Amino acid sequence: MALTCRLVLLLGAATLPLLLCLTAEAREVGVNYGRVANDLPDPAAVVQLLRENGITMVRIYDTNDAVLRSFANTGIKLMVMLPNENLADAARSPSYAADWARRSVAAYLPATRIHAVSVGNEVFDSRPDLTPLLVPAMTNVQAALAQLGLADAIKVSTPLSFAAVTDSFPPSRGRFRDDIAQPVMRPMLEFLKRTGSYLTINLYPYFAYAAQPDKISRDYFLGNPNPGVLDQDTGLMYYSLLDAQRDATFAAMDKLGFTSLQAFQGETGSASAGRPKPGSPHKPHAPWELAVGDGDGVDPPAASKANAQAYNNNVINRVLSGRTGTPLRPDADMDVYIFALFNENGKGSGPDDIEANFGLFYPNMQKVYEFDFSGGGSPPPAPAAESWCVANASVGDSWLQAALEYACGHGADCGAIQPGAVCFEPDTRLAHASYAFNSYYQRNGRANGTCDFNGAAYIVYQEPAGTCDPNASWCVANAAVGDKRLLDGLSYACANGADCSAIQPGAPCFEPNTMVAHASYAFNSYYQRNHRASGTCDFAGAASVVYQAPKYGNCVLPSKTSIEETIAKSEEGEPAI
Repeated sequence: MALTCRLVLLLGAATLPLLLCLTAEAREVGVNYGRVANDLPDPAAVVQLLRENGITMVRIYDTNDAVLRSFANTGIKLMVMLPNENLADAARSPSYAADWARRSVAAYLPATRIHAVSVGNEVFDSRPDLTPLLVPAMTNVQAALAQLGLADAIKVSTPLSFAAVTDSFPPSRGRFRDDIAQPVMRPMLEFLKRTGSYLTINLYPYFAYAAQPDKISRDYFLGNPNPGVLDQDTGLMYYSLLDAQRDATFAAMDKLGFTSLQAFQGETGSASAGRPKPGSPHKPHAPWELAVGDGDGVDPPAASKANAQAYNNNVINRVLSGRTGTPLRPDADMDVYIFALFNENGKGSGPDDIEANFGLFYPNMQKVYEFDFSGGGSPPPAPAAESWCVANASVGDSWLQAALEYACGHGADCGAIQPGAVCFEPDTRLAHASYAFNSYYQRNGRANGTCDFNGAAYIVYQEPAGTCDPNASWCVANAAVGDKRLLDGLSYACANGADCSAIQPGAPCFEPNTMVAHASYAFNSYYQRNHRASGTCDFAGAASVVYQAPKYGNCVLPSKTSIEETIAKSEEGEPAI
């Protein structure tokens, strides 16, 4: 990333020379530091937390003096905001805008590294009455910065919600809503182009998935490997809902003639807990998002630590590895702000509202789940989350084949993807490459650089759907022997080491309440806890070994890995959940 520095004169009561440095390339991940809470640490502690976690870019929702002073001399880049409540004054009065820019921005330079100003936030949705004043306010704030000699160093934008885009599937049909396209968006895009700035849009694939998880593939939402969704108008294939939303935005910009203007993400993220409450203000989603994907309705709740960890880590690693293009704009860059830094107890209608559970950290500064802002495809620091290496479909089959051959020739165990072997199906280049890449990655201890293959692979933190483990096996009940023999076998298993707590009334695997389902759970627990030893899956003919993960209702029988993790926790004195 090139760094360009220039001397500017800051005009005010005294003329001050400032050396301001500009980065010439995007591709950076930051966080949104919201403060709608009464239990957050003080700004100085927050800055230390950011530095300890390698977070170098932050967006705040005002120009709070204590916050801005805490960021002085840290090198952390800040996007500050002129709040919605001040927007009308800035639009109607150039002198108000000039005074705001001097007091709220210039006064903190150069110690505090302010690189962008957001004029309002999601104005079309939160304050539609201010819509006609939005571009005039942006114009006056930018002119004020220009008068201070800061126009090159500090860019002006305004974050939109995705509700500004309509007809967004297929993505190539995306356009701005009729009520804003010509009167607001066209002059706004002209302003952004003229001033060398960029469109800012808040994108939340999470909310689309949460609305109808039975219609949208979980892997498509998370950005994990998946069959993809075709734009039938262009023939372009989409493997992530985030990219589909980005391209719908780019298509809307293209229709107004702005084919090279960048669009960065002011907010994106996923909730780790909670549920929607009646009347709670949630981010809008586009109707098309409820009609794509191949979700089967049996995945974990949308608001879960597993989903939040997978989504945010996938976004972070993707951006920092440079894979920022989209099917429609392969050369597109990305600046992304993850929402949010903390769980904020003032959001939503209570602590179990999803709006209060988007944070990377709890207010006590403990991580909600593991994540890593260091980039380079490295897994989170110890205690490390599990990770997998998967193929990047967008590079094409020839690239995947070359990388696959390299992996198989340099230590990956590719015997299981040979014709007739246990992982040969599905017989696709993408599936075989993912298997080979992951074998190479795991055999090299998940070391830095072992999941790249010149851009043909990337790391995910949620096990991809359909992952084939040639060594995995499960023990299931044989319904043909009848309920009495199954009950005898079940009783023996539960009395001799099987963990049968999950099939008790009210427990997660009590349903379906059938003898076959309960016996299968008990038999498999006994089999896994005995390390799949010969003879531990028989129960006088009442059970047999299978090599595909069995599922009974919403209960998937545990594998050897998860059983061993539970045993280890129990031996260490931790609760076995």
